[in-house]
Parts: sequence; structure tokens; C-alpha cells
Amino acid sequence: MKVCFPVEHNAGLESPVYGHFGSAPLFVLVDSETQEVRQLANRDLHHRHGACSPLKALGGEQVQAIVVGGIGAGALSGLLQAGLKVFQAQGVTVADNLALIKQSGLSELTPGQVCGGHGHGHGCNH
Repeated sequence: MKVCFPVEHNAGLESPVYGHFGSAPLFVLVDSETQEVRQLANRDLHHRHGACSPLKALGGEQVQAIVVGGIGAGALSGLLQAGLKVFQAQGVTVADNLALIKQSGLSELTPGQVCGGHGHGHGCNH
């Protein structure tokens, strides 16, 4: 399975997962079978707040799952409509979360768990 992780900087499997999908400068893509790691720039980084286009951000890259620290309602909706699984990060690094995915230790996000906006106590660290 190809898994996408929003990150601030690429440190491979040791990259900390970024606090919010839409404002992450980069994505680390990992093939969970081969452990191949690639970097992808966020192609929608400078979107207007609340107007993230998650598929544009991924630049057409084919992934099956995304592990996020936080995500807005519109981005989550777009990813779910595209058939992607979106998981809530529980570990600090990409490697931590990959291990949890393999153990079925990450829960899929639902619309009730999204970020509510800047400065409103939403807790997604962005």
C-alpha cells in the first residue's frame, strides 16, 4: 500500500508527521511493502484557508491512504470521495505510524474529527 504523510521536512522514515494536511510543505510517500520513500511537494500549499484541494496537493500521485495530524472538513471530504483512507496519526514519526498501520492501530478519521479553524481550540497544531 502506498501511504502519504504530510511533513515539514523530509527525514525519510524518521520525518515527524506534520500537524495539518493542507499546510504541510511536503509529503513523504512510502510503499508499505518495499519501504521505498519518496518526497512530494504540496502542490496546493498556498490555498485560501478552508479551500484546500487535496487531490491538487497530491499532484495526481496515486496513494491508498493518508496519515495526518489534522485535516479540514473539505480536504477530508475530497479524499474520502476519491476513495482514500485517511488515518489519524498516533505516533510521532512516519515509521511509528507505519508500524501502527501494520498492526491496525490507527483509526480512520470521520467528518466529526476535523479541524475547526485557526484559533478556535481545534487542536490540530497548525
